[in-house]
Amino acid sequence: MSRRNKNLEEKKAGSSNWMTTFSDLMTLLLTFFVLLYSFSSVDAQKFKNMANALQSILTGQNNIAILESDPSSGEESVEKVQNPKNQQSSSPLEGETKKIYQKVKEFIEKENLGAEVTLRADRRGVIIEIKENILFDSGKAKLKPESMALLDKLTNLINEFENEIIVEGHTDNVPIFNEEFPSNWELSVTRATTVVRYFTEQKKVEPKRLSAAGYGEYHPIVPNDNAENRALNRRVNILIVTSEGGNESGTRK
Repeated sequence: MSRRNKNLEEKKAGSSNWMTTFSDLMTLLLTFFVLLYSFSSVDAQKFKNMANALQSILTGQNNIAILESDPSSGEESVEKVQNPKNQQSSSPLEGETKKIYQKVKEFIEKENLGAEVTLRADRRGVIIEIKENILFDSGKAKLKPESMALLDKLTNLINEFENEIIVEGHTDNVPIFNEEFPSNWELSVTRATTVVRYFTEQKKVEPKRLSAAGYGEYHPIVPNDNAENRALNRRVNILIVTSEGGNESGTRK
């Protein structure tokens, strides 16, 4: 009788051990699938920022990152905290750039130039963007007579500043090949040079302040996948250089 009871106890103990192992396995599987779901829905940029924050903390770098809760969305966002000495250049619209941007914006509104130019700022400075068809005929680099009124107004504007001015030519990706322009490189830089020469030779802007650059088709603001977008990419930029420095992606008006 005691042997029978002992066998029953051993069977019960074996069943209990099996159930414990099975429960642990199910718990691990559930945790695994929850993690998979959370990774599938995480914002890639937030994840990258979090990884950079951990790396900064572990390596002792100056920049750190904090998690800041957004009550309205119920989500967490990562906000980078810069070293105070770097905050001056952390935004395109700070310091000198902000002041010039505001002044140019007011000038454009006062002169009713909103249909002819677009204003934006990046870390290099303030950019006055002029559509190609305002200044030039298609495939040409000779100023339209009617474009000079606009350039005259912009001369008055840039003379209010002492900053360096860079005139940038841009085209779409449609190839050009003729005796005058073997490629879009030549077309873009010739258009920029034409505007520079108008400012210096006709309007007597100080030549030392001015330079010309041609980017061809290689700095589009939108994909060159339809006629409307290609028209947007054909443009001349007048960049008022500020002290912040940086790249071309920025704030548009």
